[in-house]
Amino acid sequence: ALAAGPALAGTPPPVGQAPAASPGPFPLPLPTPTGKRPNLVLFFPDEMRADALGCYGNPVCKTPNYDRLAAQGTRFAQCHVQFPVCGASRCSLLTGWPTSVHGHRSLYYFLRPDEPNLFRYLKEAGYDVYWFGKNDALAQQSFTDSVTQWYDAPSHLPRPRPGEQRPAPDAPLTMLTRGAVDPRATPDHALLELAIGVLEQRERERPFCIFLPTGTPHPPYRAPTGFDTLYDPARLPALIPPGLPVKPRFHAAMRETYRLDAVDDATLRQVRATYYGQVSYTDWLLGELMDAIDRTGHAADTALIASSDHGDYAGDYGLIEKWPSGLEDCLTHVPLLIRAPGGKAGHVVEEMTELYDVMATMLELAGTRARHTHFAASLVPQLKGAAGDPARAAYSEGGYNTYEPQAFEPRLGGLYAPKTDLQNLHPATVARVASVKTRDAAFIARPEETSELYDRRADPGLTQNRIAKASAAGEVAAHQLDLMNRFIRTTGIPPVDKDPRDTPPFYPMASFR
Repeated sequence: ALAAGPALAGTPPPVGQAPAASPGPFPLPLPTPTGKRPNLVLFFPDEMRADALGCYGNPVCKTPNYDRLAAQGTRFAQCHVQFPVCGASRCSLLTGWPTSVHGHRSLYYFLRPDEPNLFRYLKEAGYDVYWFGKNDALAQQSFTDSVTQWYDAPSHLPRPRPGEQRPAPDAPLTMLTRGAVDPRATPDHALLELAIGVLEQRERERPFCIFLPTGTPHPPYRAPTGFDTLYDPARLPALIPPGLPVKPRFHAAMRETYRLDAVDDATLRQVRATYYGQVSYTDWLLGELMDAIDRTGHAADTALIASSDHGDYAGDYGLIEKWPSGLEDCLTHVPLLIRAPGGKAGHVVEEMTELYDVMATMLELAGTRARHTHFAASLVPQLKGAAGDPARAAYSEGGYNTYEPQAFEPRLGGLYAPKTDLQNLHPATVARVASVKTRDAAFIARPEETSELYDRRADPGLTQNRIAKASAAGEVAAHQLDLMNRFIRTTGIPPVDKDPRDTPPFYPMASFR
């Protein structure tokens, strides 16, 4: 019964051209019946791949509330993240920056007080900003001037364990876990209740923004009771197989280190079935949120945005979770659905968009603007029914340079011991990479090994690397030039303020000789 839910209910720049930085005053926000600035709710599950949702074409996974949101608002069919790991992706989301701009390419470098972020802009513009859930975006000292109220459940992250190499796990690491979980007793449901509490407040003079970053469907793979048996692994569509030719070295390294090479297809299908159960649970949470928005009378004055920071392998390629230098579509392609007052219902934008466009969109909806150079494009025109830019591409980055060990994740215990050991002991497996994706093609540049080129229309699973084909040479050169131009245009952004060129006055002291 919980899973059933209701059954229904700024043009980006051309490829290789960055948007104008902080362009002029934004137009007025979409009109609302009250004439006030809309409230903003950003529902942000961790590790949600777009193709897990019914409204994105999944034939099996039940997501009636995502489908309802798509029918009521705008669905962006091709939204891609800027980095396949939580922290870097969220920093990009809140700034409109590629992760290369300020080096936010790690789980341990967040936005500091001297750096811009979406929520500080909203708070300065008169919004009450509520943050209920996982951080991985702001440095601790940035919360007080960016967020009105925040809360997360106590952290259970594994602790760093420096030292010698530890032995491989005794059994394959699938991250499948067991145990009954009450759907209304999860940390995510507690966060949802806090958000609903804000919606239920009356006599409010200021508009509000709620950021709701839930933990599901992030591994470990375990779905709450009622969602844990929704999907029969044997009846799921085929997974993308492991051992494909001309793939990056981390594929084989992960499978060997995690002992996934000893796992059969049935186990990988169980991973996928459990992941889908978590997705359907997340969909149920979204339905509870949407019902609360309706029940409290906020449907007419609140914009609801649903997206995610990155996807999950969930058994594809014989892999689990994600990888810092993995840029397959199952990691970069995330849902983006927006229902805004005055927006067009049931609109679909087929053209490419990027996750950090959410920043520019929310600021325009709020009637304010960024005061820093950024590269996000507002999607407000698309919310009104406009098409996207057919020439636009989406750019992603991943990995760390081998000469910057400070960016690497510390060696952890628990489920993440094999992962962090592999990264630190074999840094070539997380070497820095970048990609450009259009609706037709995906090019992943890997300077330390063989790059990748795919036909996204004919080969949506990115299984046939065409990089070595003589007929692809011209296409590869064009993508390489595009990436080079992109980096030239977006890196090395100077501060807004300037320093005087004169030396300061010098006042001699008696002790100076």
